[in-house]
Amino acid sequence: MGAVLALAACSAGSGAPATGGDSTADSGGPAETVFKLAFNQQPNHPQFIALDAMGDRLKERTDGKYDIEVFPNETLGAQKETIELVKAGTIEMSMVASPLLENYNPDFVVFNLPFTFDSQDHQRETTNDPEIVEELYSSLDDEGLHVLGAFHGGVRSMYNSKGPINTPEDMAGMKIRVIESDTNIEMMRLMGGSGAPMGMGEVYTAIQSGVIDGAENNELTYANVKHSEVAPYFSYTKHLMLPDYLLVNPKVLDAMPEDVREIFLEEVQTAVEEEGEIWKTEVDVATQAAKDAGAKFNEVDADAFAEAIAPLTASKLDNEFIKDIHAQVRAAAK
Repeated sequence: MGAVLALAACSAGSGAPATGGDSTADSGGPAETVFKLAFNQQPNHPQFIALDAMGDRLKERTDGKYDIEVFPNETLGAQKETIELVKAGTIEMSMVASPLLENYNPDFVVFNLPFTFDSQDHQRETTNDPEIVEELYSSLDDEGLHVLGAFHGGVRSMYNSKGPINTPEDMAGMKIRVIESDTNIEMMRLMGGSGAPMGMGEVYTAIQSGVIDGAENNELTYANVKHSEVAPYFSYTKHLMLPDYLLVNPKVLDAMPEDVREIFLEEVQTAVEEEGEIWKTEVDVATQAAKDAGAKFNEVDADAFAEAIAPLTASKLDNEFIKDIHAQVRAAAK
């Protein structure tokens, strides 16, 4: 995998980072700077485990001067809100689903299109290769947002409370939660349903009360947040393999001494690799847990869904910059 992306030349963000303490140490013991990292899922999620371990290693390698506190379960807000908190410098970092960045730069759509990646390893290698992504990941620096690295967000499929889905026709009339982006709403329309954007924390109650019929996500999230209790039909559409981005306010990197920044970026890379390995084992565990809770899993007519969604990719690759990125990603799969 390519090195996780550093900031070659940090631009001033739109807010000052909310770091505490001082990066200098004295003989009486170092002051500690604790970075706040917003996370929207539970502490048993592979991303949380990897990020928490990253904080421990950062603290150890900087002799206690720097640490990271990961806040799970949307305790600092839904992902959409935490992006704004990072921009403002209220918190230093957030893990967010990739479609949300389309709202800040439409070019981020390039990794949010169906059937872009052939495997988890293909996704990790290409979305963390500086030659492919450095310009894209630095494109929001002036707005106080920088992508440090791309983590695996699972392979997304459809689940609902009504019954198994086999073809796009089976989704007629279904209202399905999607991540808050125009691309995802259009994707859901092409798949046969109606997209309902909302934060993760609202989904369980919305399905339970009948406000929506289901959602689309990976097996891990499905089981861990107990959506299997209210939407027991999981259909393997496998339509998306979205990365999740670790965002930082560029001022946080600017404020780090060079040696600390180097350590920090190394640990981000380690966390990306570690999360990928944890994910591979946890998917099987989560799937079995959902089955034990009564969920039913089924395969679908994959060709029918691929054909239905194909126009989305053609319409979204609308400039040479992202066409080139997409072509490099596809070439790396061969």
